[in-house]
Amino acid sequence: MTPEDLTIQTLGTCSIPSPLANQQLDGFHFIDDRQRILFDTIYHEDSANGEWKDPLSMEMAGPRGDIYFDPSKTTAAIVTCGGICPGINNVIRSLVMTLHYRYGVHRILGVQYGYQGFIAKYKHSFVEMTPDLVADIHQFGGTILGSSRGEQEISAIVDCLERNRIHILFTIGGDGTLRGANRIVEEINRRDLKIAVVGIPKTIDNDINHIEKTFGFETSFTIASPILRDSHNEAQGAYNGVAIVKLMGRDSGFIAANAALAMPEVNLVLVPEIDFDLDGEKGLMEIIRKRLERKHHCLIVVAEGAGQSHFKKKREIDASGNILYNDIGIFLKNEIRKYFEEIEMDVVIKYIDPSYIIRSAPANPSDSIFCNKLGISAVHAAMAGKTNLVVGRRNNAFIHLPIELVIKERKKINVKSDLWINILETTGQPISMKNEPSAKKKVK
Repeated sequence: MTPEDLTIQTLGTCSIPSPLANQQLDGFHFIDDRQRILFDTIYHEDSANGEWKDPLSMEMAGPRGDIYFDPSKTTAAIVTCGGICPGINNVIRSLVMTLHYRYGVHRILGVQYGYQGFIAKYKHSFVEMTPDLVADIHQFGGTILGSSRGEQEISAIVDCLERNRIHILFTIGGDGTLRGANRIVEEINRRDLKIAVVGIPKTIDNDINHIEKTFGFETSFTIASPILRDSHNEAQGAYNGVAIVKLMGRDSGFIAANAALAMPEVNLVLVPEIDFDLDGEKGLMEIIRKRLERKHHCLIVVAEGAGQSHFKKKREIDASGNILYNDIGIFLKNEIRKYFEEIEMDVVIKYIDPSYIIRSAPANPSDSIFCNKLGISAVHAAMAGKTNLVVGRRNNAFIHLPIELVIKERKKINVKSDLWINILETTGQPISMKNEPSAKKKVK
C-alpha cells in the first residue's frame, strides 16, 4: 500500500464558512486535512530509520471549518441497499438530523428500495425526509426506505441524480453497494459533475476491509448469545443431544466466532476461513462422537458460508452477483444423523437458524451510538466536498477511506490471530479438522 491508496478525492476548493462555527461550545475545533490517523499503530524498531519516518496515515473524519456546498442550495439523497441489518434506521436518522439541524440542508430525499429507486420503470417515488419523519425510527429494525439487491444501469442512476439536482448521495450498504457507488462516481467524473458520493458501510458480517467493525455486527452477536445459551440447554437436556446453530457469515466467520466467545458453552465453531473433513480420524463426525461419549451433549455453531466444499451442486448467483451458498446447517443435520445411524449410536439433533430474526432487530445501545457517529461523520465529509469514500473507524478513530481500497478484498478471520486462538482455547476444538489425504473417507 502507498500513501496514494489512502488519498481522498475532493470536488474542489472549500470556500464557504461552515455554519457549525456559530453552534459550538468553547474549546471546539474543526478538523484540518493535515490531521491524520496512523494506519498501523504497532511500532517496530527495525523501521525506526526507514518507513517509520513517513508512516501510512488516513484522513481524519470530522467537521471542516470551510465547506464546499452551500447548505441553502444543497439537495441530499439517501439510499439503502442489500440485506437489512440492525442500525440502518439509526444511520438514516443521524444523516437527516445532522443535515437539517447542523448544516441547514432542508431538501433531503429518501430513495426507496435501493438502487431501483433511481430507475423510472420501477415507479418508486422519492420520500421527503424530515426530522419529524425520522424522529423515532431508531427504535425499529429494518429500513424505512426499503432495500433491494441487484445491479441497475449506472448511467440511468446518474441521469436521475442530474434531473433532481442532487448534490450529495449517501449510500448505506455492503460490498456490492459500495462497488455500485464506485461506478456511480466514475460516471459522475466522466460527466464532470459536482456530486459527492459517501458510503456508510453496512454488512452484518463485519467483512468490510480495513475498518474495525461495521454497524449491526455487535448487535448481531449480542442477540445470538442467548440463543446459543438456550441451544446449549436444549442439547444438554437430551442424552447425546446435538444442537446446531447457523449464524450469518457468507465469507467471514466473525459473528459465529464472537457469539461463541460471548457464550462459551459452544463446543465447535465452523467458519468459511477454515475447511474441515466430515469423516476420518480428524473429521468432524469423529470429533462429535468423542465429545458425546465424554459429555453426552454437543453445541455446534456454523457460519452460513462454512463447509461449502462439501457440496457438488453448481452454485448459482443472486441478483447482486453473490454466490448462493448451499444450506450448511441442513446438510450437517442430515450428515450427523446418517453417520450416527450407521454406527448405531442414538443421538437427538436440534437445528436452529435465527438469522432473519437477528438481522431484523433494532440496534443495541452500543451500535446505536456507533451508527449516530457514522452518520454525523458522513455528513461532515460530504459537505466538505469529499467523495468516493467510506466513513469508518480504525485505531479507535473515525476516518475516511477510499471506496476503491475497501472493495479490493473482503476482511476475513486471520486464523493465526488472537480471535481464533481464543476460539480454540474456549471451545477446546482441535486446531485442524482435516485428515491426511490417505485417511480421508470419500464424501458421498
